[in-house]
Amino acid sequence: MTTLRVRVTAPEATANRLFRLADKAFEDEGLPVTLFETVDSGPWTVEVLFFEEDEGTAVARLADALGGEGEGLAISVEPVGEHNWVEESLKGLAPVSVGRFVVHGAHDRGHAAGTVPIEIDAGLAFGTGHHETTVGCLAAIEARLKRGPVRRPLDLGTGTGVLAIAIAKLCPARVVATDIDPVAVKITVENARLNGVGPRIVAFRATGMSDPRLAKGGFDFVVANILARPLVRLAPAIVRALAPKATVVLSGLRLDDGPRIVSAYCAQGLKLVHRDPRGRWLTLTFVR
Repeated sequence: MTTLRVRVTAPEATANRLFRLADKAFEDEGLPVTLFETVDSGPWTVEVLFFEEDEGTAVARLADALGGEGEGLAISVEPVGEHNWVEESLKGLAPVSVGRFVVHGAHDRGHAAGTVPIEIDAGLAFGTGHHETTVGCLAAIEARLKRGPVRRPLDLGTGTGVLAIAIAKLCPARVVATDIDPVAVKITVENARLNGVGPRIVAFRATGMSDPRLAKGGFDFVVANILARPLVRLAPAIVRALAPKATVVLSGLRLDDGPRIVSAYCAQGLKLVHRDPRGRWLTLTFVR
């Protein structure tokens, strides 16, 4: 079965309630649940990706998760198939500069000396480098690696691999990159090869920190650009997997997510050292 994108659209206040319901319903499975504005000042969309369901079951599961809040709202479903909508959208996007990093598509190669180019073919995965959370993570990666290299970095929820590639471009370590979506893992491998760091990025499918290759720990640098609820749930497991004096960068967060993320990770013994708000979004850096 193919990956399915199941969506419901509503005004912002309603969409926020729907997002919380869907996020809670599917958190144990680790299914990606996202909330985004469809157009500026327009309706908002809640989207869930289902990886091994038929269309009828996927729609029914989302409707059941939303309960009465979703009554009367249309639920749409479409396969994430061969039509490469992300790749097409990249053709109209300008490069993104974050410190020395320049994230660009194949249509826009060639950059000034002294920059660190990262070419991204998004394919059917997520992460073109244009979102505020990705920008915040790239800035945090550069800030950490200015202090010196890391030995065992982890990009948790890698998407297109842009953050793993950024780490690999600035230090010689082998980077572990994981995602729940097998398509994202495939795209990460391809992008790593495209950027000349393929042998130094170990990408595989994993849900949270449950894979034995993650549970053994020893990570001295963790970047996780996912969502607030799974980050709260994963706090104990992430911290258990850290090396002494490790740095942790967390994003995929709305501004109002900050307090509960800080509380969850400080309760595990970490210290917040940097807060980077960008628009409605937030990136947090902790140290052990």
